[in-house]
Amino acid sequence: MLIIGLTGSIATGKSTVSSLLSSPPYCLPIIDADQLARRVVEPGTKGYNAIVSYFGPSTPDLLLPPHPNDPPNRPRPLNRPALGKRVFGDSEALKRDRMVLNKIVHPAVRWEIYKALMYYYVRGHWAVVLDVPLLFESGMDLICGTVIVVGVSDPSVQMARLRARDAHLSAEDAENRVKSQGDVKGKVEKAEFRGTADARGVIVWNDGDRRQLQGEVARAILKIQGSSPQWWAWCLLVAPPLGVSVMAWNLLVNFSTRRRWEKKVERERANL
Repeated sequence: MLIIGLTGSIATGKSTVSSLLSSPPYCLPIIDADQLARRVVEPGTKGYNAIVSYFGPSTPDLLLPPHPNDPPNRPRPLNRPALGKRVFGDSEALKRDRMVLNKIVHPAVRWEIYKALMYYYVRGHWAVVLDVPLLFESGMDLICGTVIVVGVSDPSVQMARLRARDAHLSAEDAENRVKSQGDVKGKVEKAEFRGTADARGVIVWNDGDRRQLQGEVARAILKIQGSSPQWWAWCLLVAPPLGVSVMAWNLLVNFSTRRRWEKKVERERANL
């Protein structure tokens, strides 16, 4: 089974691409890391308790107000905008808090992702889409045979889309959220470095309307299918030793690619 990593910065259209891939004619299963991240911090979970314990004393509005019909002792859901203000930004304090939040959420999300991948593998799917905003930053790109980056060439378009979608955000809040998910250009460069010829890295540009985006997605899937056809997925399913060998080889290739990328970045910094 081919694992297609799907990423992009906030408001680049990643969710729209995910919706297109889950619909006909592709009908690919989607593992949405954002949805899983919400699930693992629902009231009563270990993640919820850890967040309340760390952020609660210094964030009075961390929890949503109680609903009149709720039982008196029912845990209140997290106030996500209030939590976002505690972790999105460039200051050292915000970066530290964001690191704490990631250490709480990421391990739980990874476990849910691995369970979902196994589920779709045994059901014989040709491919599954792993939708992760911080795919490279979290290291999840290592398990992906292909990475799709949804990019926007003009940063002002990205900011306008974000503020239109989330009207409660100020210009500063919107800018902080964009910065927290990394530069789109950097993600594009990482995907291209993986290799565009063999479809290990594919760029879907979303500077136009939905019709143009549909054409970009169709082009991307056609290229990916050419490198990893469905019959190959069935071979890996019916021959588990072959599947394990291919998985190990993919991890080795991706790890080697990451090391070469890191050395490239180090050389560029040294030349500044």
